[in-house]
Amino acid sequence: MFCAETLKKIGLFTGGVLFGTAGIKVLSGKDAKNIYVNCTAAALRAKDSVMKTVTTVQENAEDILAEAQQVNEKRTEEETEQP
Repeated sequence: MFCAETLKKIGLFTGGVLFGTAGIKVLSGKDAKNIYVNCTAAALRAKDSVMKTVTTVQENAEDILAEAQQVNEKRTEEETEQP
């Protein structure tokens, strides 16, 4: 009736459907939800940490820029004062 090749394809399809259905059940379960919540919370904590570091680096860069501008202004004043 069915050749071995056709039965194999039907078996693989059926196995895939069953595996997919079981996977959806596992991924939508209460335990999985807790894992998703904890992973998301960890990602938010990491984001906050990175943002604090970025803010610190940005503030330091602004300080460096301001000091560099002062050095250049002082140098310009010294050059204009010399005959």
